[in-house]
Amino acid sequence: MTHQSVIESQSETSTTEYYDYPDYNLTNGNIADELCTKATVDQFGRAVTPVIFIIVVLFSCVGNSLVLYVLVKYENLKSLTNTFLLNLAISDLIFTFGLPFWAHYYMYGWTLGDFACKAVNYVFYTGYYSSIIFLTVLTVHRYMAVVHPLSVVMCRKSLHCYVTSVVIWIISLCAAVPQAIFNSVYSSVELIIDGQTDSTSTVLQLCDFEGEIIWKLKTTYLQNFFFIVAFVIIAFCYTVILARLLRPTSHTRKKTVQLILFIVVFFFLGWGPYNVAIFLDSLIAWGISPFNECDVSKSIDYWIYISRMMAFSHCCLNPVFYVFMGIKFRNHLKKMLTDFL
Repeated sequence: MTHQSVIESQSETSTTEYYDYPDYNLTNGNIADELCTKATVDQFGRAVTPVIFIIVVLFSCVGNSLVLYVLVKYENLKSLTNTFLLNLAISDLIFTFGLPFWAHYYMYGWTLGDFACKAVNYVFYTGYYSSIIFLTVLTVHRYMAVVHPLSVVMCRKSLHCYVTSVVIWIISLCAAVPQAIFNSVYSSVELIIDGQTDSTSTVLQLCDFEGEIIWKLKTTYLQNFFFIVAFVIIAFCYTVILARLLRPTSHTRKKTVQLILFIVVFFFLGWGPYNVAIFLDSLIAWGISPFNECDVSKSIDYWIYISRMMAFSHCCLNPVFYVFMGIKFRNHLKKMLTDFL
């Protein structure tokens, strides 16, 4: 997670301005001319992102907790599908754990210390990677159940479920390691400009890859890699599934076909724009024109804010689309409510 640098401009109108600036020392000349003002971008992020994140946290905690309760209470956890759904709900809750910290970060900067910076990033991205992998594995399992049903029957042993889940968690934990190693709390360069030439500096605490731009880019491309692989697999699997279900001999309801199309489209709309945005943002770090130009850079920043909210909402609301739409789960939910009442 990154946070915009803040620069308070104390001019005659006493307005506050935010700037991005290159990594070299500004010496003579008009400092303001060398900087890219991003006041509206930063204000948008501060105002909207925390609100959306808190809403997502509330829905995610309720939804995923209900999924866990229903699966443990009413379902057979030796089932491959139920095991993966259980792990997906756990992944989403782990992912959700980081959102309140990021909401606070966008409003006040990082005030929780270096250890919390590393720990929150590590836990957050572990949930991110594991969620995408379990989502992909669930899709592959559905594909196998429709296209190669006999192979699914042979893989229903509990040991297979547990081994697969453990491997996924190990991959996720390893993929998130750079977040724990290279994220740290540091003070940003924050300039207070008085008039045209005089300026002083203050600090804003950030939690990011300080001085580790290469590793920051590597983690960005790792996220892109996970998304591309997951999307290709999911798109392929559901394309084949749809082809099977649309055959004249298939007795599948039209509603099932629509649900499958919705799952693929929603996954792409949720994660696609965000991955494109962070990739374009990485081109700014390489100094590639026109992405490093001020207007283009600001547009990318807006895109990152909006697409991030969409992507994080998708990951935290998986239960709504993968479980709550199931008839069996709704029946379990009704039974649970009846028992409580």
